[in-house]
Amino acid sequence: MSRPLIGRTIRRLRMEKGLAQQALATRLGISASYLNLIEHDQRAVTASLLIKLTQALEVDIATLSGQRERALESGLREVLSDPMLGLEEVPEQEVAQLAAGAPNVARAVLALYRAWRVAREDSGGIALPTGRRVLLPTEEARDFFHDRANHFPALEAAAEAIGAELGAAPAEMNHAVAERLRRRHGLKVTVGPLPGTLRRYDPEARRLDLAETLPRESRGFHLAFQLMLLEAGEAVRAAMAGFEPSSPEAAQLIGIGLLNYAAAALLMPYAPYLAAARELRHDVEALAARFGVSFEQAAHRLCTLQREGARGVPFFFLRADPAGNVDKRFSAAGFPFARFGGSCPKWVVHQAFTTPGQMRVQVAQLPDGAAFLCFARTVQGTPARWGEPPPVHVVAMGCDIARAPEVIYATGLDLEGAMVGIGLSCRLCDRADCRSRAFPPLEHRLSLDPLVEGAAPWRFEPQRR
Repeated sequence: MSRPLIGRTIRRLRMEKGLAQQALATRLGISASYLNLIEHDQRAVTASLLIKLTQALEVDIATLSGQRERALESGLREVLSDPMLGLEEVPEQEVAQLAAGAPNVARAVLALYRAWRVAREDSGGIALPTGRRVLLPTEEARDFFHDRANHFPALEAAAEAIGAELGAAPAEMNHAVAERLRRRHGLKVTVGPLPGTLRRYDPEARRLDLAETLPRESRGFHLAFQLMLLEAGEAVRAAMAGFEPSSPEAAQLIGIGLLNYAAAALLMPYAPYLAAARELRHDVEALAARFGVSFEQAAHRLCTLQREGARGVPFFFLRADPAGNVDKRFSAAGFPFARFGGSCPKWVVHQAFTTPGQMRVQVAQLPDGAAFLCFARTVQGTPARWGEPPPVHVVAMGCDIARAPEVIYATGLDLEGAMVGIGLSCRLCDRADCRSRAFPPLEHRLSLDPLVEGAAPWRFEPQRR
């Protein structure tokens, strides 16, 4: 595995704190020149110095992992590989320098690229029938949650305060929330037929209707969402403070996402959930049963346990449909998702569709040597009517291989021998021997020979350095 480079992370944190190199070096008891070498990843960080860094920068060790920098580098590599830009190959060192030395510029490049893609696709005829432009508020919402590590202390505090007043055990939480809605807000909750709708709130009639097709855990989540809609408005505004959405759609999407977060924090309180996760070794199904929530809700909550001083295992989370469309995505584990296009066909996400309802486990290794314990399972919704196929998705999670012993799905696995080489996507992967490849990589020239048929579907020349 590649050695983690944390120098650029130290530099970013130092600059965010407004510290000069000399000031931080003095706190660490080293010279400014030695710190400069560390920040340029030319010197390793010893264990004792790592502890001093966490104290001087007022962060924990997990913050020094460099996840944000690696994700930024991955996005830049993907953008700069687009042949439509007409660029020569950009050296890895230049990409790393841009991400480390000018992270705001790097993020601006990604934002401009997303806007350019929207304009290019729209000019090519991909537009709504009404002629309205597609502004991709979903991407803006994903970036909002990702940039904040999918953890919102204001929402956690609001949920904990309400939960303390309710004083209910997990098995009684749904009833307690319904009673609070009735007594404090005069809300009547009914369950019945709601064709084409799962939840409907009428503020004038003070009535909340839930579809009878919703399973129990989903009804509980909708009740918690409604309570947060009525009581957590100030906390949501605090979570969005300083952020200016580019459109009303993006603002609404982010607001709904924050209310969903608050509802999950109410049903799965931070400290008890973290303790249970450690006790059960992150068995998602067992956690769902203990807290009376769905598999997907339990899985997503694991990805939000990033409180300073009480962090859980950093997981990535993804939800995909059978067509490969990803509608939920978050990476606290530093997994570099491909932002544009499909993912690797060898990844466990796609294999899980072949065994509905069963957990699939994979040790995946990326081309740069980083390895992750990945696990995935299908979740199935309720069809709108008889004869219509039910909606099926795969919920996938994973963590760095170093944290695998803390996860029950690693039990009995040969973590080294079971590794499967995957890529971000076919267009970004340079594995020459992959038989599952759908497209040749963007940065290589094809090697075509009518006299030779290789085992892999595409042959290409080695990249020139």
